Order: sequence, then C-alpha cells, then structure tokens
Amino acid sequence: MELWNLYDKDRVLTKETMVRGDEMKKDTYHLVVHVVIINSENQMLIQQRQWDKIGAPGLWDITVGGSVLAGETSQEGASREISEELGIELDLNQRPHLSVTFDHGYDDIYIVNQEVELDSLKIPNDEVLDTKWASIDEIYEMIDNKSFINYRKSLIQLLFDMRYSYGDKND
Repeated sequence: MELWNLYDKDRVLTKETMVRGDEMKKDTYHLVVHVVIINSENQMLIQQRQWDKIGAPGLWDITVGGSVLAGETSQEGASREISEELGIELDLNQRPHLSVTFDHGYDDIYIVNQEVELDSLKIPNDEVLDTKWASIDEIYEMIDNKSFINYRKSLIQLLFDMRYSYGDKND
C-alpha cells in the first residue's frame, strides 16, 4: 500500500494522507517527481514502461517518474524513484529545475547531467522494460508516432534547454 501526503492549493503540506488509488478529496493535491538524465551527447535517457502499468503501458517516457511517499521530501522521493526504476543511486541535494501543476498535484522535475552505461542499469524490472539514449528529434518523432507519452514538445525542449540552469538565461 502506497501512502501519499496531501497538500493544499498553495502547496502547503496538510496533516492528511491518502492511499494511492483512492479518490482524491476536493481541493487536495499530491506530489510527483521526475528525474531527467542528459548525457554529454545531448541525449536524454528514456525508459519504456512495462506493459502491465496502469498509466501509459508500453510507452516510452522521460528518465524516471513517480509519486512521493508520505514522509518523504521531493528530493528523497526522486532519489528513491531513480533507484527503484533504474538502480542508479543519486543524492539529489538540489532544487527541482521546474515545478509544474496538474489537476491533482504538483510535479517537481530534476535535471541531471550524467553519463550512464545502459548495461549497468537494473532492468528489466517491475516498472521498466527497456532504456535507451535519445536525441530531442528522436523523442519528437516518438511523440508523433505515439510510442512516447504525449508530452508537449515544448516541455521536452525546455528540459533540454534548462539542463545547466534554473530558468535564467544560459549564455
């Protein structure tokens, strides 16, 4: 059973929790994290979701994503997710590069510049079927042919653009 902390509309932590899969109470939100790894060749590490996943089975996705568990910080949740999904140990002692709101929550996105050997990853596993490095154009093509989760291409571009900065101009 996965337990989530609940937040209010201003992203203030409440004293309430909920069980994953239960219906969200009105005006409550939960926290999701994503970690994006980009290598020196300007390629993003992407993963193919297992076929039995409830959301977007079999589709390719950005490096890692998942819900933060009750009692975890955003950074702790992101570190746990990358360990669970790919077997990579990262200490994300940083702020998220961006936060996006969605209907039922907040999504913190971390961008990490790092080389990763694909054969060192602990896949396949319960969540991830496969991984590969992909350029932005390859990801766009995958979005177009519906083999990648239907992110806005502008978000993918922003992730590549922000790899060395926190929203400020990178000269």
